[in-house]
Amino acid sequence: MAEKETENEPKDLIEAVPEEVEKLEEKEIEFEGKEEGAKTEEIEQKKISYSEMKAQRIAESEKRALAAWVPKTKLGRMVREGQIKNIDQVISSGMKILESEIVDSLLKLSTDLLSIGQAKGKFGGGKRRAWRQTQRKTMEGNVVTFSCMAVVGDMKGHVGLGYGKSKETLPSRAKALRKSKLNIIKVNRGFESPDEKALKESEPHTVPFVVEGKCGSVRIKLIPAPRGTGLVVGDEAKKVLRLAGIKDVYGVARGQTRTTFNLAKAVIDALTKTNKMKL
Repeated sequence: MAEKETENEPKDLIEAVPEEVEKLEEKEIEFEGKEEGAKTEEIEQKKISYSEMKAQRIAESEKRALAAWVPKTKLGRMVREGQIKNIDQVISSGMKILESEIVDSLLKLSTDLLSIGQAKGKFGGGKRRAWRQTQRKTMEGNVVTFSCMAVVGDMKGHVGLGYGKSKETLPSRAKALRKSKLNIIKVNRGFESPDEKALKESEPHTVPFVVEGKCGSVRIKLIPAPRGTGLVVGDEAKKVLRLAGIKDVYGVARGQTRTTFNLAKAVIDALTKTNKMKL
């Protein structure tokens, strides 16, 4: 019986640990620090070490999944055999990406979750969170579902946005990350002035020209900014622009900007338009 139990254990430790257990582990770290009379700095160091361990486990699980990947499409086989070594070749050719492992093997991505949900609070003042919880009324009772929106990017001109929905939190996050990799796009970056572009040592840091994106009632305009300005936009739009490799930009948004879904899609629409004009 012991052998069967070990065989049925999940291979991926990240999916086996639910969100509630992770919260309990963080509370235990804080409690141990207070019980020993530790200072707040020591508690913060323990939190940082815990987050580093978590990131390391995620990286190891992704490496194992990529090593065991068996491509099912022609594009996947070409990438696996080494015929395609650059993601720009795939995007420029117009070939549709149907496997997320293609992007994982060609790019070194960073991920982030957008705050589309809200925790319970008095008078609607709950804290924003990554998971959005909804309920559907049925004859058997309430059916709870969780949705999540993720953004991925290499901070060098490639970014993708995805949305996932499931009955649990971790599967919805996995779906959102997979779809964001399938929706990867190329972003042309530029300089604030032609003199700065002439310098060979300088790297592009802002949008090449004024672009405007829209989705629903949200309209957002991205304006080139000088180096050192930073991202003068909303917090959720910053996540998308940072992973796209944009370091300095001015932003003007109007409409129902609290709708994070449409705001993120409007930013992606604006970044897509950087490819429609050649400098």
